Amino acid sequence: MTDGAIVVGASSGIGEALARELADEGYEVGLAARRTERLTEIGAELPTMAYVATMDVTDTQDAREGFFELVDAMQSVDLVVISAGVGCANYDLDWEPERRTIDVNVRGFTAIATAAMEYFEKENLASKTDGHLVGISSVAAHFGNGGTPAYNASKAFVSTYLEGLRNRQRGVGSDVTITTIEPGFVDTGMSMGTFWECSPETAAKQIARAIEMRREHAYVTRRWRLVAWTLDLLPEFVLRRVLP
Repeated sequence: MTDGAIVVGASSGIGEALARELADEGYEVGLAARRTERLTEIGAELPTMAYVATMDVTDTQDAREGFFELVDAMQSVDLVVISAGVGCANYDLDWEPERRTIDVNVRGFTAIATAAMEYFEKENLASKTDGHLVGISSVAAHFGNGGTPAYNASKAFVSTYLEGLRNRQRGVGSDVTITTIEPGFVDTGMSMGTFWECSPETAAKQIARAIEMRREHAYVTRRWRLVAWTLDLLPEFVLRRVLP
């Protein structure tokens, strides 16, 4: 049976590039996002079978129901990638951008992550097969930024939540691979810099490699691990001097 992957947030950016990369590697792909027409266009261009599901992760109950419906429609689901995310500069601390960032990056992410784990753990028991959950976090998870406080905090949540899921498995007897991806700057609509910026296609190839190797954690591009490690070591008063 052909391997199947669901990519949530597949209508643009890293999610779209990764869906295309996985299809090129032979995966049947379930494409989920808000923009149905765009997903249909992408699906028609893939070399393997594509399934389309309209999903707004901020409507968490509907998103979870849509996830399970997409799982049922596909022949198999071995991999779930959560790439849906938003972020913008918000120095004025306007409530609406902060609220939306939390709704998508925290509530929406958790809704799909728990749905994926529920599915994979049931499959573990039924067929003794494992699964693979991948969450797209960010190097921004390693520091607080005065211009994007909700975005950086939300990505810290994603990274820590995925770490918690890995630790949880020891107590539940599950064998799901859980991978945290922390990109630096990627040339998408959300990019907030050009330093070491890579294309979505380059990011997708490195993410696909991390998936193939069943890594627990990967930086994209790999050189961003140096930045993340430095951020973790610097005291907060130093970061305040060097960060916007």
